[in-house]
Amino acid sequence: MASVYTVSQVNSYIKNMFVQDFALRKISIKGEVSNCKYHTSGHIYFTLKDQGGTISAVMFAGQRKGLKFQMQEGQQVVVSGSVDVYERDGRYQLYASEIKLDGTGDLFERFVKLRDELEEMGMFSAEYKQPIPKYAKTVGIVTASTGAAIRDIMNISSRRNPYVQLILFPALVQGAGAKMSIVRGIRTLDEMGVDVIIVGRGGGSIEDLWAFNEEVVARAIFDCTTPIISAVGHETDVTIADYVADLRAPTPSAAAELAVFDYRQFGEQTQMYRQALTRSMERRLDRKRYQLEQCRLKLKLYDPAYQIREKRQRLADMEDRLRALMDRRVLDCRHRLALASGRLQGLSPLEKISRGFGFVTGEDGKRIETVDTVKKGQVIQVQLADGKILSEVTEVISGDSRS
Repeated sequence: MASVYTVSQVNSYIKNMFVQDFALRKISIKGEVSNCKYHTSGHIYFTLKDQGGTISAVMFAGQRKGLKFQMQEGQQVVVSGSVDVYERDGRYQLYASEIKLDGTGDLFERFVKLRDELEEMGMFSAEYKQPIPKYAKTVGIVTASTGAAIRDIMNISSRRNPYVQLILFPALVQGAGAKMSIVRGIRTLDEMGVDVIIVGRGGGSIEDLWAFNEEVVARAIFDCTTPIISAVGHETDVTIADYVADLRAPTPSAAAELAVFDYRQFGEQTQMYRQALTRSMERRLDRKRYQLEQCRLKLKLYDPAYQIREKRQRLADMEDRLRALMDRRVLDCRHRLALASGRLQGLSPLEKISRGFGFVTGEDGKRIETVDTVKKGQVIQVQLADGKILSEVTEVISGDSRS
């Protein structure tokens, strides 16, 4: 039975083979940069490719001191280092110690030189940037008629606002004659008076995108009176056109989103504003109604007719209270009069006369209070309840004589 090995043993064996291979310990590989990522740790992860295959590569942060340029998609480079196996994953990759531009290095140098010259001339300055219209009705597009860029722009525009008119100038975006084709497209659409122009294409290598790095294209964009959105390649691709344009979009799809306003979202926002305005108006009307009601009540309060009615009512109330006070006063006086009458009645001579007593006076009508004032033969009057009696005194008997 054949020997059985573990995965780790096999990976370790293969790694030893790579280590012992002198050619792989110090090797230089030429290829096109793809999937380039700058990690937060400082490491650079990328892939080298050519027409026949790919190889993963990494440059650790400690080796980046000799790297004199920013790595980008599509660059042709020569990477020096070693090929080794990463035992944990069982895969091999190129560990870069030095990276140099190759082939397109001349293009990159031309790119940097032109970029610096145009920047020094002020063509990238913010004061020359035109604002992109928010509600564009016509959008001009300078790109290839058969590429993915125009399909993406059409799909995004149709979804966001089907009422926007798209005008395509089918331009060459790669190869001989591409730069002048792009310039003609920009000038033609500018003369047509569209609201905004999108200039761009899909991704590719630096050679594929070079037409957008030409000075004549940059000047056409700078001289254009219509706002231009540059949308060349992928998000990591940067061209001279991106610097000169009024606005850079990372992709053609993003350019469509920037150029075409979202009609549905606009409708929703309009509805939201309408509802907010309605609520605000209703609140304002409620406040005004309340203020009007307060004013109506104040006016009613100060109305002369209301004042007269109020005074009349108060007068009627005072009259009722006065009448009640008078009635109570009269009743009290009547009660007091009745008490005084009762007491007077008890002291009245007539009352006593009515009980069998008489009121004795002389002929002069003066009351006789003692026998000392009466003489024999004197005529006296006795007043009774039902009349008078005239009598003559025949004898006067004092109280002392009875004792």
